[in-house]
Amino acid sequence: MKKFLFPTLNAIGLVIFAWFSWLQHEDDNPDIYVDPSLADVWAWIVFYGLVAVGFFLALLKKFPWPLYALIALYGIYELITTGPGFFANLQSGHFTMTKSGMSPNHAEVELTREFFGAIIALAATGFLAWQRRRKRV
Repeated sequence: MKKFLFPTLNAIGLVIFAWFSWLQHEDDNPDIYVDPSLADVWAWIVFYGLVAVGFFLALLKKFPWPLYALIALYGIYELITTGPGFFANLQSGHFTMTKSGMSPNHAEVELTREFFGAIIALAATGFLAWQRRRKRV
């Protein structure tokens, strides 16, 4: 049972983060987003893509710590840049993360979603780093 647990979790992580990466292609819609930027779209595609690569490498039993460090720095950067939108959403009195609440007038909704996306990616990277340490011990 243990023999299949980590490969299964790593395969699931690979699929989920590859899907997250693919979903980012729609983030340049000016009807929903404030000043949509192709650079921002690609930043998130790359960020989630790096996590997917981490899970792929874990399937191969390779655990490159520089990749985890890069993802962690990237994630911290994303938390810093999206944090103000998350806190504005909290203080608005009508906290939402649903797509129906997204509009150029409410950038805090997308920033909140991105904030939690960064937290999820960092948690996944922590799981990968934990596997690396477990393998070495």
